[in-house]
Amino acid sequence: MSNIKIISDSTCDLSKELVEAYNISIIPLMISLGELTKKDGKDLSPEEIYSWSDETGQTPKTAAPTIGDAIEFLEPFIKKDLEIIFFGISEVMSGTCNIMRLVAENLGYKKLYVVDSKSLSTGIGLQVLRAAKLARRGATVQDILEDNKKIKSKVRASFVVDTLTYLHRGGRCSSVAALLANTIKLKPEILVIDGKMGVGKKYRGNIKSALLKYVKDQKKQMVLADSDMIFITHSGCDLEVIEEVKKFIQDLNVFNEIHVTRAGGVISSHCGPNTLGVLYISK
Repeated sequence: MSNIKIISDSTCDLSKELVEAYNISIIPLMISLGELTKKDGKDLSPEEIYSWSDETGQTPKTAAPTIGDAIEFLEPFIKKDLEIIFFGISEVMSGTCNIMRLVAENLGYKKLYVVDSKSLSTGIGLQVLRAAKLARRGATVQDILEDNKKIKSKVRASFVVDTLTYLHRGGRCSSVAALLANTIKLKPEILVIDGKMGVGKKYRGNIKSALLKYVKDQKKQMVLADSDMIFITHSGCDLEVIEEVKKFIQDLNVFNEIHVTRAGGVISSHCGPNTLGVLYISK
């Protein structure tokens, strides 16, 4: 059995089934609805977040785990003297990676390796699963870290949002951009590049047609992608749309694994409902 423990934070948006299958442990980020603070993935659902946000006109504030929570989370693995690799949300977006480094430093534990994914959602999840598969096959920590250096910049993370309201409320877009996009019904593609979010293509029409156009626009890149796996990650899209997206990808006959996952609380807080992305690693 491997002495390596793969861990991540709740923004990796991996399903319960994948987390259990690969023995991955997840530390939750914090989500504050006004004065009430809860743990992502444990104490509230994305639907509760949407309801609260719509009622108050605010976006929840999200934060890294507390040092106390991080110590409690890591202690069982440290007591077993495991080699721990942590994959965290982009350091441009969160202080989570730094919290984990501080805990290792304070506890004097030198077998914790912190990886800035430079991504979010299943852009992190791709890296986490890849590392877990390598560990299962007997790779060393150094093997896994070297592999991650090679593929991290090749992670393709993008998604299309139905409305910029949530990104705007969270300070991710200017008020002018939000007003313009919502007024003329544009559905923007959000790209994650080097840990930062930027705007890509802008789609017109209803969210279903926009999402299908977006996925078809990815065809050239997907055909040339690493064939191991791809994620379809969404924040509460219509099942019919998800199935059409999945069928389009299946018909490409490229990927060995097609995972459909639901975005957790942190990602849903900033993107809002009806967001969907396809995430994969290019060759």
